[in-house]
Amino acid sequence: MTRYEKNFKQMIVELNQTGRSIRGLAKEYGLSEATIYKWKNLYLPNQSTGLTGKEVVELKKENARLKEELEILKKAAAIFSRKT
Repeated sequence: MTRYEKNFKQMIVELNQTGRSIRGLAKEYGLSEATIYKWKNLYLPNQSTGLTGKEVVELKKENARLKEELEILKKAAAIFSRKT
């Protein structure tokens, strides 16, 4: 599987935003159209949320981390409340 650098992905998305077709870009750069659509979802903001796919992934990770911390704090509070 080929890995592309972030700058390359963003360049392809920007070229599409300037009016170049996904089909044309895919042919010219040897990419699949699905890959370009995936990159668009990753780097362009969603119209309803204003967040990029990358930002959504980061927020989900942060949310999961905070939920874990909350569970730890709940358990600690339960332990400390029993001792008094």
